[in-house]
Amino acid sequence: MPGEGAERIQVEVLNASGRASVARVGTRVLRHGGIDVVSFGNAPASVGVLDSTEIVIRRGPAVLGERIRRVLGVGRVFVRLDSTLLVDASVYLGKNFTAPLDFHP
Repeated sequence: MPGEGAERIQVEVLNASGRASVARVGTRVLRHGGIDVVSFGNAPASVGVLDSTEIVIRRGPAVLGERIRRVLGVGRVFVRLDSTLLVDASVYLGKNFTAPLDFHP
């Protein structure tokens, strides 16, 4: 299984694409890749609609973001540490995120 033996990463997945069901699809892709998704939903209105997916590291090294990016196939990694969120990373799925058809609901 993908991700076996690798360090466990806990993330939240937030839809910032303006399209329906993107967070659900992104969650399935990440879980298939061995990433532990602890929550998913829509990004706050303050984030707005993003053209590009953003992977924001909340705790731990930036290399965690690279692993998430490899699984998604897209994304820019930023480090904005915030241990109060209780996740290793926040994934804001933008318009550039697409998944294989077998991952769609």
